[in-house]
Amino acid sequence: MPDKPRILVTRKWPDRVQALIAERYDATFNDDDIALTSAQLAAAMRDFDALCPTITDRLDASILGVAGRRVQIIANYGAGVDHIDLPAVRTAELIATNTPGVLTDATADIAITLMLMTARRAGEGERELRAGQWTGWRPTHLLGTSLRGKTLGLVGFGRIAQAMAERARFGFGMNIVYFSRRPGAQDDERRLDARYVPALTDMVAHSDVVSLHIPGGAETRNIIDAGIFARMAPHAILINTARGDVVDESALIDALETGRIGGAGLDVFAGEPHVSQRLRDAPNTVLLPHLGSATRETREAMGLRALANLDDWREGRVPRDSL
Repeated sequence: MPDKPRILVTRKWPDRVQALIAERYDATFNDDDIALTSAQLAAAMRDFDALCPTITDRLDASILGVAGRRVQIIANYGAGVDHIDLPAVRTAELIATNTPGVLTDATADIAITLMLMTARRAGEGERELRAGQWTGWRPTHLLGTSLRGKTLGLVGFGRIAQAMAERARFGFGMNIVYFSRRPGAQDDERRLDARYVPALTDMVAHSDVVSLHIPGGAETRNIIDAGIFARMAPHAILINTARGDVVDESALIDALETGRIGGAGLDVFAGEPHVSQRLRDAPNTVLLPHLGSATRETREAMGLRALANLDDWREGRVPRDSL
């Protein structure tokens, strides 16, 4: 391996992190910050020793197994890796890493933000005011709902779900139920006073807020579909800070337009950055442009974690976040 391995950072990272990378590696940065094409990613696999992708880089088998491949490690910037074909990574005998843990609090904060904004109809209110349509205070204007004593249903019970549950339980006095493939640790359940519900359809039927905290990909695609919306209460709201493809977007729009559910707060979308006009026009929605981890502290921590994985690899250690 050369003294300074060649690495490609596919999108612009925080300046502090890029400066540290440039000190340690022969680094190429994407200063234009425009997502690379499949052809560019395939070429990078031949030209660099390490690739540092993000969620916007779709790395399938044709790219990971490209002839003449030079890349040895995929050091992903982010915890989610549904954009990377992990079986193809293993077939190609590549190393792949992610950045778990460091974005937990920031993403939980955004989930709480979406829940509050949707429950209190803050998005609708801001749009009304900015459009010059607010006619003044009145007793029944944009009535929302209090969260105290309501039930938060979590789909998934990992780090971010538990961080959101902690905020909801101890900040707003909400009751916590959750669905996942298996029950969580009893200590976590006791700490959050959380109750496991083994059937998703049962959990959503008894939740005032349903918040999604599961990975994307084939196993979870459209897990929230018309059948789930039919089981939710008419006042219930959906929160998604996970991945857009876990929700059947057409079914969600129908549920919003017909009043089948009370509202939705979304930070992720199936076809992002494209968001359908019907969804943008749907009532009682709060739509954010994938801001889950978007704090200076978190985005720097993500980059430093990716850099630590690169350093492990360079120095002959198994990277700490190997997948």
